[in-house]
Amino acid sequence: MTPAGSELRRTLGVGDAVVVGLGSMIGAGIFAALAPAAHAAGSGLLIALAVAAVVAYCNATSSARLAARCPASGGTYVYGRERLGEFWGYLAGWSFVVGKTASCAAMALTVGAYVWPGQAHAVAVAAVVALTAVNYGGVRKSAWLTRVIVAVVLAVLASVVVACLASGRSDAGRLDVGFSGGAGGVLQAAGLLFFAFAGYARIATLGEEVRDPARTIPRAIPLALGITLAVYGCVALAVLSVLGPTGLGGATAPLADAVRAAGVPGLAPVVRAGAAVAALGSLLALILGVSRTTLAMARDRHLPGALAAVHPRYQVPHRAELAVGAAVAVLAATVDVRGAIGFSSFGVLVYYAVANASAWTLESARTAARVVPAVGLAGCTVLAFSLPVVSVIAGVGVLAVGMVAYAVRGRPAAR
Repeated sequence: MTPAGSELRRTLGVGDAVVVGLGSMIGAGIFAALAPAAHAAGSGLLIALAVAAVVAYCNATSSARLAARCPASGGTYVYGRERLGEFWGYLAGWSFVVGKTASCAAMALTVGAYVWPGQAHAVAVAAVVALTAVNYGGVRKSAWLTRVIVAVVLAVLASVVVACLASGRSDAGRLDVGFSGGAGGVLQAAGLLFFAFAGYARIATLGEEVRDPARTIPRAIPLALGITLAVYGCVALAVLSVLGPTGLGGATAPLADAVRAAGVPGLAPVVRAGAAVAALGSLLALILGVSRTTLAMARDRHLPGALAAVHPRYQVPHRAELAVGAAVAVLAATVDVRGAIGFSSFGVLVYYAVANASAWTLESARTAARVVPAVGLAGCTVLAFSLPVVSVIAGVGVLAVGMVAYAVRGRPAAR
């Protein structure tokens, strides 16, 4: 039972929910993830993109079915608890909060790297403070700002695609698909690309703030994912046609390098600005989602109960948002962006593994309907352990810390 005074207001429709998901997925990932993915997969980059898309589809489908059945803030933390038991819900929530907090730091550092490379950490901290203040003002204001950011980023990505494909330097021969990076390289690339697809979780974690969630969430999640897949596919094809797998794998700013290689160097500053805006959009939605899972875990006393408070005027979990913002600011001031991305991918894949396992248990699920969550569970597991070894070791270590904390604290009192 939700404590009195901690209920959230249902204000988001299908359009707003889709925009929140797009703001998370069509973000800095597409500006940064293509290069390391191409480095790992080589000519198998498009195969890796397809693998990541299949796993993302399975995760989105499972999340949509679960969110329609249990429309409360917290996402898979709530689903795992209700379908699999208290521990699995806790594990999902821990993975999400820790992994996405690292992801927030990565997005903030991406903003700093594009806006002012010499002071990337300072700019990152400033971005976290500013966007935490925006989220504090209410979810409707956050959705409105995300809508503007998504529009700007889509315009920038469209200009990149047009510039590359219309260039005389575009060559379809560079799109040959192969396995120059090996099967392991393809899987690692898929895991890295998955980092950019995971934003649809934000729609599910906002379940308590969505109007008619049983109808809205199942519509919003596949719509947001479908639009994102189409955009990513077009961008990947366009950039590959100009740089090729080798050139893309060695690029430091792949989209900016692609427009320069296409003979349109004047577009590069616009692309850099678009990358900064995209990272801000991702950071905005990430802070929004992490704070809602923190709220749900605080309600169940897995985190300090004070974090379950909802502001009487703004109707947001203000203490959870401030706590998340403070943690992200500390990380943004100290961590390395590449390490944050790898660790975040591991945590998010564990989160979705629990989501798929939860969806598999639904009473209405027939044998055929269980294929999707089964494929999603297997895919999340394989991709998680295909990531760089350092990321896997760090991820397993942090999960172990969470398990020890759960064991020491014991099962919380009945809600």
